[in-house]
Amino acid sequence: MTRTKFIFAVVLAVLFGISLGSGSPLHLLRRAEAAPKPPAEVPKYVVDPLWPKPFRNMWVTGDVAGTCIDAQDHVFIVNRNNLTPDEIRNSHPSPAIIEFDPEGTVVNSWGDRKILPTGSLHGCTIDGENNVWLAGSSDGIIQKYTHDGSKLLMQIGTRGKLDTSDYTPGGYDMNASHTMLNKPSSIAIDPGNGDIYVSDGYGNRRVAVFDKDGKFLRQWGAQGTVAQTEEGVGGVFLDTVHCVVIDNAGLVYVCDRKGDRIEVFDKMGNFKKNIYIKKGTGYRRGLAGSAWSIVFSRDPQQKYMFVSDGGNEVIWILDHATGEILSGFGGAGHQAGNFSFLHTMAIDSKGNLITGETINGRRVQKFNLVGMQPPAMPAVREDVATPQGPGGLPAAEN
Repeated sequence: MTRTKFIFAVVLAVLFGISLGSGSPLHLLRRAEAAPKPPAEVPKYVVDPLWPKPFRNMWVTGDVAGTCIDAQDHVFIVNRNNLTPDEIRNSHPSPAIIEFDPEGTVVNSWGDRKILPTGSLHGCTIDGENNVWLAGSSDGIIQKYTHDGSKLLMQIGTRGKLDTSDYTPGGYDMNASHTMLNKPSSIAIDPGNGDIYVSDGYGNRRVAVFDKDGKFLRQWGAQGTVAQTEEGVGGVFLDTVHCVVIDNAGLVYVCDRKGDRIEVFDKMGNFKKNIYIKKGTGYRRGLAGSAWSIVFSRDPQQKYMFVSDGGNEVIWILDHATGEILSGFGGAGHQAGNFSFLHTMAIDSKGNLITGETINGRRVQKFNLVGMQPPAMPAVREDVATPQGPGGLPAAEN
């Protein structure tokens, strides 16, 4: 190589290194372009104070423990028969399952409480064939009904027979039964093969999977510790396993409610990632946790993920792909648009949200999607401290 060619090659190499090196302005510009940008706008929701329409026959609902929506945008709510003494004297308990049309008019109601879970209804799912699935947390069963409730099609578990639990933390197979559940909370149905995913739940710390005929397939999960939660260890749950949902990509999202996170798995139970909601709400502040239920927006990519947070009484709007919290709305209270024990959510084909509240709220509300707006974060208390008991959980929980 001639001296001139050598010098030219060196100059090119230097220029190339300057332009593409890790500290170059061009590289920094590319990094800036690749960095995620905060959204200019997020979905805007407004409560519909006239939904649902007034009940007939002097009905009063107890805890609204489940909400789900069918292919016709009919809303189903699941409520418990826990009326107050005054309500018992001056009204009538509503049926356990109430179906509303999109305008909020009751079009059907059903539920034989001799067959349904006794007072512990929890969660509601409608599968691709419009069948209605219910969980019975205290009874240790899940049930599948026809759309109109006229026929019980399947039951997994035996009423009153609960799987045993061992709460020793550490992470091992503590939930052995293939036929019994222990206080299940929710159900997800695989749209491809009909497999049944159960968050099990209040008594166990697992996800149990059955085939479409109710045959046990697999399970994963164990009791976790606060240290594991803060370290991000997957596959363990701090307390109640409160929800299970499958997204369009086939990933399984599970609510570790007290651990304030959503754990994401593949269908075989291999841990993928954590999505933290409001860390410390459950295991430091002594509330019931921040990860209660999940729905996704109805576009094919499911761009947005909505999480009900009954500890802070907020609906959080997240970027589904990244798990980043973008915005939120709600707040504690009894006025329209506020929440008291925000328990579950459902989303209709237009993107409207339906919420159900238990304990102090005991009602259903509808939030209409009305457009887009700049992101806004609701106020959340940070100053509530709870003495810690053994194992790092609030003392009242041990």
